[in-house]
Amino acid sequence: MFGVIDRFEGSFAVIELEDNKIINISIDKIPQEARVGYVIRIEKDIAIDYEQTRKRKKIIADLSDDMWN
Repeated sequence: MFGVIDRFEGSFAVIELEDNKIINISIDKIPQEARVGYVIRIEKDIAIDYEQTRKRKKIIADLSDDMWN
């Protein structure tokens, strides 16, 4: 399962899943270097998917460039 870190609230990371459901995960369960907007893979462990995070950020940057140019 994949999700995107939407925000941090107190001791929880708010994660939007692929099916648009929202879940809260204790911040001590996610990698310390995780940031808002990072794609995470949720299986037995929780890991950052750096490749999907890069792709997502590029898509957003391209959309932003198209909007302003």
